[in-house]
Amino acid sequence: MSSVSPQRPRASVYIDGFNLYHGCFDDHRLRADWRQYRWLDLGTFCAKAFPSYDIRRIRYFTALVNPSPANPDCRQRQLAYIRALETIPHLSVYLGRFATNAKNRPLADPNSRKPKPSAPVQIVRIIEEEEKGSDVNLASYLLLDGFRQDYDVAVVISNDSDLAEPITMVSRDLGLKVLLVNPRTKVATDLLNIADGYRSIRLGTLRDSQFPETFTDANGVITKPASWRSPAVVATLDVPT
Repeated sequence: MSSVSPQRPRASVYIDGFNLYHGCFDDHRLRADWRQYRWLDLGTFCAKAFPSYDIRRIRYFTALVNPSPANPDCRQRQLAYIRALETIPHLSVYLGRFATNAKNRPLADPNSRKPKPSAPVQIVRIIEEEEKGSDVNLASYLLLDGFRQDYDVAVVISNDSDLAEPITMVSRDLGLKVLLVNPRTKVATDLLNIADGYRSIRLGTLRDSQFPETFTDANGVITKPASWRSPAVVATLDVPT
């Protein structure tokens, strides 16, 4: 009997940063207790969540957020997190952008469960911010790596229905496996029945995959944003001394 262990399938992980953030950490009603785990070490997380795969690379797609009067420190927190991610040797960060435009839109009927215009229709001028590039960048690298046969399994962490076609192409045309990991509570309809496997994200895995609150890189100290710490820690920090 051979004592040689079977080789684990090679995997590349493709992470939709905003989909992961909003799906796991931005639901104040259903997942309020998840928010303290935003300081997520994606290298550790992938190793714990997918132990049967040999994780060769992690590609993380996001865009720099624009500060606002209601959230003036959002970019500073995001940059701290990106800096932490860049300490992971096999992780690469890809930046899209936000487009900000003024547009005319119908006012929603506040009494309707489904989105529909109010009656009579009222047109209002709004400021709309749209993330540009992340879904296209993710799809491009998913296909490029597949054409190069750089993975046996692609792990896609997103619930963006725009990724349905590239996922289908990888599975159908390239004959490679795709595991779709949904950060939200329900899989988008267009993403059903197109991947080789589906998983959800578990709170315990997030909890066990955190960066240290303070550590260093080549440029100095990286510190977890104070508002991302557990409520007990934040309360302690806020007490005058």
